[in-house]
Amino acid sequence: MKIDSTLNEQYEEMGNDHVSTSEDTPLREDAFVLSDEEKIKRIKENVREIMLTLGLDLDDDSLKGTPDRVSKMFVKEIFGGLRPDQKPKASTFDNKYKYGEMLVEKNITLYSTCEHHLLPIVGRAHVAYISNGTVVGLSKMNRIVDYYAKRPQVQERLNIQIVRELQKVLGTDDVACVIDAKHLCVNSRGIRDIESSTVTAEYGGKFKEDKVRREFLDYLKLETNF
Repeated sequence: MKIDSTLNEQYEEMGNDHVSTSEDTPLREDAFVLSDEEKIKRIKENVREIMLTLGLDLDDDSLKGTPDRVSKMFVKEIFGGLRPDQKPKASTFDNKYKYGEMLVEKNITLYSTCEHHLLPIVGRAHVAYISNGTVVGLSKMNRIVDYYAKRPQVQERLNIQIVRELQKVLGTDDVACVIDAKHLCVNSRGIRDIESSTVTAEYGGKFKEDKVRREFLDYLKLETNF
């Protein structure tokens, strides 16, 4: 299919401006037809072709294993969040101690990948919820962040996916997520601004109220040096 130059420019502009087209990760209907081993094999061949096209000598001891390493890293590690079987099972518990205040999990380490340039996104996620009778294990909040981060992403979408998942798990709309991250597609290419970071937020339920949202943001300012 031929794409005219105007459409090419629009797609390029969308990518450079980090515009998302959907709250859901764009996946083809046949996304899970191939096994992991088949995907690794195909990606390995394509990485090898890219490196050869760039003029690299794949007979060099330092480079000969790169296509294999990259293909396994893509499927098993940095894009592991595309695999439904890797989705964390978030067990919930009755809130027997009747804790009715906000619970905040701060400074969750976040590694993701910009879907426009396939360069790293590195930062922190801060997640909060107010129980309506159900609580979730603390580590599961980290695992949910990690799962949705491990896919080609747009930061705004990542916020939404984390909040939607926790709302479903906890059975409440009262969930919020703030992400502060550096995008290497901004820091290491293009404008090459190494100081800037991107802050995005998604607020659900009571967190849309000014007082509750302010309480959450105030928690994020607390020192956590131990």
